[in-house]
Amino acid sequence: MNIRLFLTGLAIWAAATCVLRAVGQWLLHPHNVAGTILLFLTSLPLMAWVVRRLCKGAHLPHDQWLSGAVSFALPTLLLDTFSSALFPFVFPNIAPEMAGVFGGWILWCCAGAFLGALVPGSRRA
Repeated sequence: MNIRLFLTGLAIWAAATCVLRAVGQWLLHPHNVAGTILLFLTSLPLMAWVVRRLCKGAHLPHDQWLSGAVSFALPTLLLDTFSSALFPFVFPNIAPEMAGVFGGWILWCCAGAFLGALVPGSRRA
């Protein structure tokens, strides 16, 4: 496990949780199907890009990127399990029926992180 990427993932998880507690009702709204689809469509490539940048910044050899992505995503996978289970308590401003969408979104973001580590990108000199 890469502790630097784990701590970065933990910091991003904490910041994102605070943002969702503050403005999540506008991001996850039960009657905004188009907004939910847009959120999903932008999140996967964004997370892939973030992980690629973090792995490059940590100077990881490419064969260690998947391990780096797991280190980065681990705080989300562990902690958002409780956020999903206790959704109305953790996110009182978001409609409770959005808990499933939230859980799916978290999985989608982690999939993006893993794809960012697995899919080869452009090679720049």
